[in-house]
Amino acid sequence: MAILYGFHAVSARLKQNPASVEEVLYDQTRKDKRMQQFVDKAHSAGVKLTPADADRLEKAAGHRQHQGVVAFAKAVQKSTDLFEIIETNGADTLILVLDGVTDPHNLGACLRSADAAGVHAVVLPKDKSVGITPVVSKVACGAAETVPVITVTNLARTLGEMQEAGVWCVGAAGEADKSLFQMKLTGPLAWVMGAEGDGLRRLTKEKCDELIHIPMVGSVESLNVSVATSVCLFESLRQRQFSTL
Repeated sequence: MAILYGFHAVSARLKQNPASVEEVLYDQTRKDKRMQQFVDKAHSAGVKLTPADADRLEKAAGHRQHQGVVAFAKAVQKSTDLFEIIETNGADTLILVLDGVTDPHNLGACLRSADAAGVHAVVLPKDKSVGITPVVSKVACGAAETVPVITVTNLARTLGEMQEAGVWCVGAAGEADKSLFQMKLTGPLAWVMGAEGDGLRRLTKEKCDELIHIPMVGSVESLNVSVATSVCLFESLRQRQFSTL
């Protein structure tokens, strides 16, 4: 059973798969327009709605950042076979590999960008990485329900297997010589992004086909991993949709 909370995450599940939502708790004291629109949407979807006080909502969500909305839902089945996904999408394949992102807010933001940019799967290492928590789902605004998230035991080996399947693996590293904007990013591609602060691990970096840096002209030395992920993914999308490279 998955616990979703916040307007974005719960509304996304109601839109994508209302039959999987077993019950929605909502703040009975909120009379504002946003809550009324949400309640109307849930009613239209045929979902069980239960008025709840602040204590019950907080207990269900695990904290107070629930916006007055908590849902209990069945897990949605998504393909978890990475190589089936690669075979299905062929030359259009776009994968996001996150090497040890431990902050749930960062992972949620990465998933949201991945969904918006058309990523077919997100790959995470089993160790030293946050999983799909209620916080991740809330920040992802529904993307955690739509983008397949695949956890692997050996990330370096998985990258090698992806390369054998024809996927070009590009890692983001501040010390890289080549700029993001010098790269051709069409064809089967996997973006490999590092953890907060430490960046890519040595072995992961060595397994990448190429390394790039994001050009920066200001005073800060690096971008947050979720921001850097967005920049890289949307440059890929730009080239795939609009570029003649």
